[in-house]
Amino acid sequence: MHYVIMGCGRVGAILARSLERRGHSVAAIDLSADAFRRLGPDFKGSTVTGVGFEREVLIKAGVERADGLAAVSDGDNTNILTARIAREQFQVPTVVARIYDPRRAEVYERLGIPTVATVRWTADQVLRRLIPVGGESLWRDPSGGVRLVELSYHPAWVGCGLAELERRLSARIPALSRFGQGVLARPEMVLQDGDIIYAMVEADQASEVEETLSAPPGAQA
Repeated sequence: MHYVIMGCGRVGAILARSLERRGHSVAAIDLSADAFRRLGPDFKGSTVTGVGFEREVLIKAGVERADGLAAVSDGDNTNILTARIAREQFQVPTVVARIYDPRRAEVYERLGIPTVATVRWTADQVLRRLIPVGGESLWRDPSGGVRLVELSYHPAWVGCGLAELERRLSARIPALSRFGQGVLARPEMVLQDGDIIYAMVEADQASEVEETLSAPPGAQA
């Protein structure tokens, strides 16, 4: 998979290196060529110097074939503009924007752009939102038989009721993250764009749950 990281500060560099270590191709964008020094001499991805929201810069970074984009520069407006262009003009499937002003986060979440405010920012949080397939284990019971995982999903699952989702996954969904806030799940709730799913699964079924959510509901037998 190919990912574009706009902003090569400390967080952007961590993301770029982490994604590359996971076997993905990565392109980093920054206004300053000196910023790319943070990537280290072993970084094999591409670097693009320029304004992150300019079409030519994004195209040079491979946005047209990107599976995800993270806008993590030091400016809210730049991050949101880049994220919206990637989402609306280039139809990048997964887009995440870093927001310094948490009061703006809910507004942008309603536009369909998942955001992470700096007050709760970590590169690990962004990775879990950015990579579209697979679950991140948050907790295991002492025996290792049960896991709490944070799950990504195919966009076609948006609109599915949580009760129906639990039935299809054969798993319990105790909570969601919505508009950057954790909420206890209720059976009558419906999955919304930008929601993050937290599910309790048996360890040996985790891969099956991840595979189910990575495809549209209609693809399930």
